Amino acid sequence: MFLAGHVLVSLIGIATGFVVMAGLLRGREHHGWTVTFLVTTIVTNVSGFGFAFDHLLPSHIVAIISLVVLGLALVARYAKHLRGVRRSIYVVSIALALYLNVFVGVVQAFRRVPALRTLAPQQTEPPFLIAQLVVLAVFVALTIVATRRFARGA
Repeated sequence: MFLAGHVLVSLIGIATGFVVMAGLLRGREHHGWTVTFLVTTIVTNVSGFGFAFDHLLPSHIVAIISLVVLGLALVARYAKHLRGVRRSIYVVSIALALYLNVFVGVVQAFRRVPALRTLAPQQTEPPFLIAQLVVLAVFVALTIVATRRFARGA
């Protein structure tokens, strides 16, 4: 049940993150969607520590990085009210938090989807690496465009 909740919240975070990114690409912020993205992504990261483990895993390191990035987004948005350079910090933080969610989603897809697991059982094979590089390239491009467009809206 805990796993199902974790996965559901993760998927909601990813979906709402794409809505938020779409707004940023248009130079706008969607407050309600942003709050949902931030909350679900924080819950996803924190709940990841609720699974049994005996040592720090790569997934925990990604969660810690994501929580730091989300902290930057929260400060830029709610404490500094997107003034000045905080607009760019906010966009990059939102994009990076969403990227990390999608990165983990790709990892999980290659672990759980039989056809993908067959292509890359160790997650060191070319199909996995290509998928992650494509995701990274897309997010870099989206982040650059969103930062330019949202910063202009100041």
